[in-house]
Amino acid sequence: MEDKREAESAFEFFVAELSTRFTGLSSDQIDVEIERALQELVETLGTDRATLFEFSDDSASLRPIRSWARAPFEPETPPAMRANYPWSHGQLVRGQILRFERLPDEAPGEEARADAIRSGIKSVLTIPIAVGGRFVCALSTASLGSFRMWSDATESRVRTIGQILATAIHRQRTEAVLSAQIAEIRRLQASLEAENAYLRAEVAPAADFEGIVGQSPAIRTALARASQVAPLNTTVLLLGQTGTGKELLARAIHELSPRRDHILVKVNCAALPPTLIESELFGHEKGAFTGATATRSGRFELAHQGTLFLDEIGELPLDLQPKLLRVLQDGQFERVGGTRTYQVDARVIAATNRDLLRAIAESRFREDLYYRLAVFPMVLPALRERREDIPLLVWSIVERRGRELGRKIERVPRRVMDALVSYDWPGNVRELENVIERALILATGSTLHVEEPIAVAARPASERLDAIERQHILRVLDRCGWRIHGQGNAAALLGLRPSTLRSRMQKLGIRRPARPPQRHG
Repeated sequence: MEDKREAESAFEFFVAELSTRFTGLSSDQIDVEIERALQELVETLGTDRATLFEFSDDSASLRPIRSWARAPFEPETPPAMRANYPWSHGQLVRGQILRFERLPDEAPGEEARADAIRSGIKSVLTIPIAVGGRFVCALSTASLGSFRMWSDATESRVRTIGQILATAIHRQRTEAVLSAQIAEIRRLQASLEAENAYLRAEVAPAADFEGIVGQSPAIRTALARASQVAPLNTTVLLLGQTGTGKELLARAIHELSPRRDHILVKVNCAALPPTLIESELFGHEKGAFTGATATRSGRFELAHQGTLFLDEIGELPLDLQPKLLRVLQDGQFERVGGTRTYQVDARVIAATNRDLLRAIAESRFREDLYYRLAVFPMVLPALRERREDIPLLVWSIVERRGRELGRKIERVPRRVMDALVSYDWPGNVRELENVIERALILATGSTLHVEEPIAVAARPASERLDAIERQHILRVLDRCGWRIHGQGNAAALLGLRPSTLRSRMQKLGIRRPARPPQRHG
């Protein structure tokens, strides 16, 4: 009797101490503490093995998740109980307790006897445990070396321990689901915030950008082709000189497509350092590189179900081209520093002023990527190829920018308009906009006067275009003190990007003189 009271007291202490340990235990510590509890259960009851099984969400299957056994016996290991002990599995999923003292003699039927022989168990007590009205776990303890008796008190004790462990497992699983849901909410929130930030940054320039202006056959042909391809998911490659309106046409294609209700994301491949463009396109994980203090979605993720406009695609580093090719082919990519594969549905419109076929011949651009991009190539005409549109463009710019600058222009002299139409516009529409805007800023009345490029336009028509372009760039560089960046730089005056201006200078053999040339008043 004294031994019985001592055993009861020891078990009550074990339950109290176990309950205290599991109170407030963090999810990542639960598995270790469960295994420790199973060891203590074996040692307290004098059995050989204890195993905690977990029911599937539909309670149809049962698998061991933690087990401990005293030497020389082995812990219970997967696969699920159904595969190893079909009869025992069937009883437990119906909520039946397994309580056998002499196996396999007590096993009811051939299937149960086969289970017992296969397991090597002599005595076993397994109790299904419910939490919140659903079976969550089953706690089992077994004697493998000898037979033993199971009292009602022992059954009650095992059930109590099982309830503590099952509650901990249920809490762990619930917290895991909640954590996953919170992570997904945060991911969606971050994606939404990134998209909103991107849209806020795009609102101002988008509002400033007028519609496509022109009635010439060249521009009509371009717009007709754009309207044909817009409703499809076909990849489009826009070709043409800088300033011809490739970005504007890309926006028009997006707005005419079924993706118009989703975002149009723009990436200038020439404006980003090679070390950052991969992160910009595909995103990165926290710690992927110095300065990556947080996980960041890339532009492909932002453009999911929308359109991604890749401007200056000819500047994409060669080592990134296979990754872009994979996205175009399979819609799959990994973030920088990550291993998870993301699936994305984004239509790609690419643009370049480069000769990509020449770049392929010089091994600077992948041929397979070119053919994947150029499913539907479109060449945008240079402004000099649609001179009849120049008067329409001039008045469109005058009206739009005049309102913004507080200038009211009612007249453009014939000689000014003729000079504007005659000029070859190496910077195309962008250069025209810059010239007209400067004239508006300097305007003092209702008549528009334009100083440049009238002098250039008056040169003999026999002069070569590259010679005219070279002289014009030299004159602007001279005026700006050869500044290509910063305030009042030559690239801005020409309506070009700094990288494009450098490329033109190299092509035309323009080099800065040893001493800055003297400017004459």
